[in-house]
Amino acid sequence: MVSDNPDCSDRDYLDCVPMSSYPVNLELSGQPVLVVGGGPVAARKVAGLQSADARVTVVSPSAVREISADPDIRWLARPYQPGEVASYRLAITATDDPAVNAEVRSDGDKANVFVNSADDPSNCSFTLPAVARRGDLQITVSTGGRSPGLARWLRQRLEGQLSESYDELLVLLTEARAEARALFGTSEIAGWDTALNDGLLELVQQNRITEARERLWDHLGLRAQGVLA
Repeated sequence: MVSDNPDCSDRDYLDCVPMSSYPVNLELSGQPVLVVGGGPVAARKVAGLQSADARVTVVSPSAVREISADPDIRWLARPYQPGEVASYRLAITATDDPAVNAEVRSDGDKANVFVNSADDPSNCSFTLPAVARRGDLQITVSTGGRSPGLARWLRQRLEGQLSESYDELLVLLTEARAEARALFGTSEIAGWDTALNDGLLELVQQNRITEARERLWDHLGLRAQGVLA
Protein backbone atom coordinates (compact mmCIF):
# COMPACT_ATOMS: atom_id res chain seq x y z
CA MET A 1 0.00 0.00 0.00
CA VAL A 2 1.49 3.32 -1.07
CA SER A 3 0.35 6.74 0.08
CA ASP A 4 -0.21 9.58 -2.39
CA ASN A 5 0.77 12.01 0.35
CA PRO A 6 4.56 12.68 0.29
CA ASP A 7 4.45 13.48 4.01
CA CYS A 8 3.25 9.94 4.81
CA SER A 9 5.67 7.12 5.40
CA ASP A 10 4.44 3.57 4.74
CA ARG A 11 4.38 2.99 8.49
CA ASP A 12 2.21 6.02 9.16
CA TYR A 13 -0.15 5.43 6.25
CA LEU A 14 -3.23 4.37 8.24
CA ASP A 15 -2.87 7.32 10.61
CA CYS A 16 -2.16 9.83 7.86
CA VAL A 17 -4.81 9.10 5.23
CA PRO A 18 -8.38 10.05 6.18
CA MET A 19 -10.57 6.98 6.52
CA SER A 20 -14.33 6.91 7.03
CA SER A 21 -14.50 3.47 8.63
CA TYR A 22 -12.61 1.61 11.32
CA PRO A 23 -12.07 -2.14 10.76
CA VAL A 24 -12.67 -4.47 13.71
CA ASN A 25 -13.25 -8.17 14.36
CA LEU A 26 -16.25 -8.73 16.61
CA GLU A 27 -16.56 -11.53 19.17
CA LEU A 28 -20.19 -12.58 18.75
CA SER A 29 -20.18 -15.95 20.49
CA GLY A 30 -23.47 -16.29 22.34
CA GLN A 31 -24.57 -12.78 21.39
CA PRO A 32 -28.08 -12.08 20.02
CA VAL A 33 -28.05 -10.90 16.40
CA LEU A 34 -31.06 -9.94 14.28
CA VAL A 35 -31.42 -10.65 10.56
CA VAL A 36 -34.37 -9.00 8.83
CA GLY A 37 -35.27 -10.87 5.66
CA GLY A 38 -35.64 -14.51 4.76
CA GLY A 39 -34.26 -14.96 1.25
CA PRO A 40 -31.01 -16.44 -0.11
CA VAL A 41 -28.99 -13.32 0.82
CA ALA A 42 -30.31 -13.47 4.36
CA ALA A 43 -29.40 -17.16 4.52
CA ARG A 44 -25.81 -16.37 3.57
CA LYS A 45 -25.63 -13.69 6.25
CA VAL A 46 -27.06 -16.11 8.81
CA ALA A 47 -24.48 -18.75 7.89
CA GLY A 48 -21.68 -16.27 8.48
CA LEU A 49 -23.11 -15.28 11.84
CA GLN A 50 -23.50 -18.91 12.85
CA SER A 51 -19.84 -19.53 12.05
CA ALA A 52 -19.12 -16.86 14.68
CA ASP A 53 -21.39 -18.72 17.17
CA ALA A 54 -23.90 -15.85 17.34
CA ARG A 55 -27.47 -16.51 18.49
CA VAL A 56 -29.42 -15.60 15.36
CA THR A 57 -33.02 -14.46 15.13
CA VAL A 58 -34.57 -14.05 11.67
CA VAL A 59 -37.62 -11.82 11.21
CA SER A 60 -39.44 -12.36 7.92
CA PRO A 61 -42.96 -13.45 6.86
CA SER A 62 -41.36 -16.19 4.75
CA ALA A 63 -37.96 -17.85 4.69
CA VAL A 64 -35.92 -20.16 2.49
CA ARG A 65 -35.43 -23.70 3.74
CA GLU A 66 -31.89 -23.01 4.96
CA ILE A 67 -33.49 -20.74 7.55
CA SER A 68 -36.89 -22.32 8.21
CA ALA A 69 -35.53 -25.85 8.69
CA ASP A 70 -32.57 -24.95 10.90
CA PRO A 71 -33.40 -25.62 14.57
CA ASP A 72 -30.56 -23.37 15.70
CA ILE A 73 -32.20 -20.32 14.12
CA ARG A 74 -35.03 -18.49 15.86
CA TRP A 75 -37.37 -17.61 12.99
CA LEU A 76 -40.18 -15.14 13.65
CA ALA A 77 -42.59 -15.47 10.70
CA ARG A 78 -43.80 -11.88 10.62
CA PRO A 79 -42.68 -8.42 9.46
CA TYR A 80 -40.17 -6.35 11.40
CA GLN A 81 -41.74 -4.51 14.35
CA PRO A 82 -40.73 -0.91 15.12
CA GLY A 83 -37.97 -0.69 17.70
CA GLU A 84 -37.32 -4.41 18.13
CA VAL A 85 -33.71 -4.09 17.00
CA ALA A 86 -32.95 -2.65 20.45
CA SER A 87 -32.99 -6.19 21.89
CA TYR A 88 -29.93 -7.23 19.85
CA ARG A 89 -26.20 -6.51 19.76
CA LEU A 90 -26.05 -6.32 15.97
CA ALA A 91 -28.50 -6.35 13.06
CA ILE A 92 -28.41 -7.12 9.35
CA THR A 93 -31.19 -6.35 6.89
CA ALA A 94 -31.47 -8.38 3.72
CA THR A 95 -34.71 -7.21 2.19
CA ASP A 96 -35.65 -5.62 -1.12
CA ASP A 97 -37.60 -2.90 0.71
CA PRO A 98 -35.56 0.29 1.27
CA ALA A 99 -38.20 1.57 3.70
CA VAL A 100 -37.72 -1.44 6.00
CA ASN A 101 -33.95 -1.12 5.74
CA ALA A 102 -34.17 2.56 6.65
CA GLU A 103 -36.49 1.84 9.59
CA VAL A 104 -34.14 -0.76 11.04
CA ARG A 105 -31.16 1.57 10.57
CA SER A 106 -33.01 4.44 12.26
CA ASP A 107 -34.08 2.22 15.15
CA GLY A 108 -30.54 0.92 15.45
CA ASP A 109 -29.09 4.40 15.65
CA LYS A 110 -31.50 5.27 18.45
CA ALA A 111 -30.65 2.10 20.38
CA ASN A 112 -26.87 2.19 19.69
CA VAL A 113 -27.10 -1.04 17.69
CA PHE A 114 -24.95 -1.28 14.56
CA VAL A 115 -26.92 -2.17 11.41
CA ASN A 116 -25.79 -3.49 8.04
CA SER A 117 -28.11 -3.43 5.03
CA ALA A 118 -27.21 -5.83 2.24
CA ASP A 119 -26.74 -3.96 -1.04
CA ASP A 120 -28.05 -0.75 0.56
CA PRO A 121 -25.00 1.27 1.71
CA SER A 122 -27.06 4.34 2.62
CA ASN A 123 -28.68 2.34 5.42
CA CYS A 124 -25.50 0.84 6.88
CA SER A 125 -23.74 1.85 10.06
CA PHE A 126 -21.17 -0.88 9.34
CA THR A 127 -20.11 -2.83 6.27
CA LEU A 128 -19.11 -6.48 5.98
CA PRO A 129 -15.77 -7.28 4.35
CA ALA A 130 -15.05 -10.28 2.18
CA VAL A 131 -13.05 -12.79 4.23
CA ALA A 132 -10.33 -15.24 3.16
CA ARG A 133 -9.71 -17.87 5.87
CA ARG A 134 -7.06 -20.46 6.55
CA GLY A 135 -7.50 -21.93 10.02
CA ASP A 136 -7.27 -19.09 12.51
CA LEU A 137 -5.78 -16.78 9.89
CA GLN A 138 -8.26 -14.28 8.45
CA ILE A 139 -7.65 -11.69 5.75
CA THR A 140 -10.48 -9.26 5.13
CA VAL A 141 -11.07 -7.10 2.08
CA SER A 142 -13.39 -4.11 2.12
CA THR A 143 -14.31 -1.42 -0.37
CA GLY A 144 -16.43 0.49 2.14
CA GLY A 145 -19.54 -0.92 0.52
CA ARG A 146 -18.70 0.61 -2.86
CA SER A 147 -18.01 -2.63 -4.74
CA PRO A 148 -18.75 -5.98 -3.05
CA GLY A 149 -17.85 -7.66 -6.34
CA LEU A 150 -14.29 -6.34 -6.21
CA ALA A 151 -13.98 -7.39 -2.57
CA ARG A 152 -15.11 -10.93 -3.45
CA TRP A 153 -12.73 -11.09 -6.41
CA LEU A 154 -9.77 -10.04 -4.27
CA ARG A 155 -10.80 -12.50 -1.55
CA GLN A 156 -10.79 -15.35 -4.08
CA ARG A 157 -7.32 -14.40 -5.27
CA LEU A 158 -6.03 -14.31 -1.69
CA GLU A 159 -7.63 -17.66 -0.83
CA GLY A 160 -5.73 -19.24 -3.68
CA GLN A 161 -2.45 -18.11 -2.13
CA LEU A 162 -3.15 -19.20 1.47
CA SER A 163 -1.66 -22.68 1.70
CA GLU A 164 -1.64 -24.82 4.85
CA SER A 165 1.89 -23.54 5.47
CA TYR A 166 0.45 -20.22 6.63
CA ASP A 167 -1.51 -21.99 9.37
CA GLU A 168 1.65 -23.86 10.44
CA LEU A 169 3.58 -20.60 10.47
CA LEU A 170 0.89 -19.07 12.65
CA VAL A 171 1.40 -21.86 15.19
CA LEU A 172 5.11 -21.01 15.43
CA LEU A 173 4.39 -17.31 15.80
CA THR A 174 1.79 -17.97 18.49
CA GLU A 175 4.31 -20.06 20.47
CA ALA A 176 6.94 -17.34 20.15
CA ARG A 177 4.52 -14.63 21.23
CA ALA A 178 3.64 -16.55 24.39
CA GLU A 179 7.34 -17.05 25.20
CA ALA A 180 8.10 -13.37 24.60
CA ARG A 181 5.32 -12.29 26.94
CA ALA A 182 6.52 -14.72 29.60
CA LEU A 183 10.13 -13.53 29.37
CA PHE A 184 9.79 -9.84 28.66
CA GLY A 185 6.29 -9.05 29.91
CA THR A 186 5.24 -8.03 26.39
CA SER A 187 5.26 -9.40 22.87
CA GLU A 188 5.86 -5.94 21.40
CA ILE A 189 9.57 -6.54 20.84
CA ALA A 190 11.88 -6.05 17.90
CA GLY A 191 12.45 -8.86 15.44
CA TRP A 192 9.05 -9.93 14.17
CA ASP A 193 9.32 -8.25 10.77
CA THR A 194 12.95 -9.26 10.21
CA ALA A 195 12.11 -12.85 11.13
CA LEU A 196 9.19 -13.04 8.72
CA ASN A 197 11.33 -11.53 5.98
CA ASP A 198 14.08 -14.09 6.61
CA GLY A 199 12.54 -17.10 4.92
CA LEU A 200 10.35 -18.49 7.72
CA LEU A 201 7.48 -19.33 5.38
CA GLU A 202 9.80 -21.04 2.93
CA LEU A 203 11.27 -23.17 5.72
CA VAL A 204 7.79 -24.18 6.85
CA GLN A 205 6.83 -25.02 3.27
CA GLN A 206 9.88 -27.32 3.13
CA ASN A 207 8.79 -28.94 6.44
CA ARG A 208 11.93 -27.63 8.15
CA ILE A 209 9.93 -26.66 11.22
CA THR A 210 12.74 -26.94 13.78
CA GLU A 211 14.99 -24.70 11.71
CA ALA A 212 12.18 -22.20 11.26
CA ARG A 213 11.55 -22.13 15.02
CA GLU A 214 15.24 -21.60 15.79
CA ARG A 215 15.51 -18.77 13.27
CA LEU A 216 12.43 -17.07 14.70
CA TRP A 217 13.67 -17.44 18.28
CA ASP A 218 17.07 -15.96 17.26
CA HIS A 219 15.48 -12.90 15.69
CA LEU A 220 13.38 -12.32 18.82
CA GLY A 221 16.26 -12.84 21.22
CA LEU A 222 14.53 -15.80 22.83
CA ARG A 223 17.29 -18.34 22.26
CA ALA A 224 19.74 -16.04 24.01
CA GLN A 225 17.49 -16.35 27.05
CA GLY A 226 17.83 -20.12 26.99
CA VAL A 227 14.29 -20.80 25.75
CA LEU A 228 15.52 -23.31 23.17
CA ALA A 229 18.15 -25.87 24.01
